[in-house]
Amino acid sequence: MPLGPWRKKNKSPKEHLVDNEEVGGGHAGAGCSLTKSAVNGAGLPPPPANLRPKLVFHTQLAHGSPTGRIEGFTNVKELYAKIADAFNINPPEILFCTLNTHKIDMDKLLGGQIGLEDFIFAHVKGIKKEVEVFKSEDALGLTITDNGAGYAFIKRIKEGSVVDKVKVICVGDHIQCINGRNIIGTRHYEVARMLKELPRDETFTLKLVEPMKAFEMLEPRSKPGAKPSSESKVTNGKGTLRLRSKGPATVEDEPTEFEEKAVKKVDDLLESYMGIRDTELAATMVEVGRDKKNPDEFAMALDETLGDFAFPDEFVFDVWGAIGDAKHGRF
Repeated sequence: MPLGPWRKKNKSPKEHLVDNEEVGGGHAGAGCSLTKSAVNGAGLPPPPANLRPKLVFHTQLAHGSPTGRIEGFTNVKELYAKIADAFNINPPEILFCTLNTHKIDMDKLLGGQIGLEDFIFAHVKGIKKEVEVFKSEDALGLTITDNGAGYAFIKRIKEGSVVDKVKVICVGDHIQCINGRNIIGTRHYEVARMLKELPRDETFTLKLVEPMKAFEMLEPRSKPGAKPSSESKVTNGKGTLRLRSKGPATVEDEPTEFEEKAVKKVDDLLESYMGIRDTELAATMVEVGRDKKNPDEFAMALDETLGDFAFPDEFVFDVWGAIGDAKHGRF
C-alpha cells in the first residue's frame, strides 16, 4: 500500500554492523547495530570521559588470563582499547567478544547491549591458516558478520554446505584474504558479496585466522540459577548498557515481553525481505514504531531515523503489522 510521498527510494546504504546471510533470492541490504546507531538521530560526538556511565565490567581473555576491570567506554572500538590496555596487548589482536562464556558461542556475541552484570570474554588471534575451497555450488553456506572494528568473521556454517565439508574452516574464523586480496576493514556484507560472486566450479583460496583456544573442557560461565543455554539471555533484571558510536552509552531497562516478541518477528521479516538478520536493527525499528498511531506515521519516523536503508513499502507495512500484533498479544 502507498505510504506517502516522503518514502526515500534511491539512497545507498551506509556501513552498519549486521549479519549477512547467503540467501537464494539474491537480496542485498544492511542493518544497523553497534557502530551506526540512529536512535537519537542527532549524530552527536562521543561524550567526554567524565560524562560517560561510571560502570565497571569484568573481563578475561577467552583462552585464559587474570580478571581485568574496565570502564568508561561508549562504543566497540573503545571497549576493545580498554580490554587491550587491561591485558597489555594491541587492540587489533582482539577478534570479537562473547558474554558469560569463554567458548566461541555465536549466540553469546557481544552486540549493542551488555548486561550490567555480564562478564566479557575477549577472543584474540590464534593460528593462521590458508585453505583452498572448490565452489561446487552457488551458495557456500556461510553467514558472515563483523566485530565493528574492521574484522569480518564466520558466524554460522550451514550443515551439509560446501564450506561445511571443509573441516578446517570453523565458526569464529576471521577472513583475512580472499584469493590474495586483503579484506581487513571491508564490511561483512561486502565480504559476503565477494564470496557469492566467485565463479562456480572453480577453486578459491581463503586466508583465515582462528581465535586462540583453551579451557575447552570447561563449561561456559553462568550465574547461579541461570536457564539452560538455549533459553538464557545476555541481559539481566538490572538493565543493560547500550553502546553507541555517536552519542553517549545509555543504561536501559531489560526488554519487555512485547519488545522481545516484536523484535523477533521484525528480525524474521528482515531475513525474509533483505537476506540479513540483525536484532539491533529490529530493536531500533520496534522502538521507532511503538508509539506511532498508523503506518504512514511509522513510515515517516523510519525515514527520519533509518532513511538510508530505503525499506520497501510492503516491508514497512509488514513491520507495522508485526509491532501491532505484539502490542495486542497476537503472537
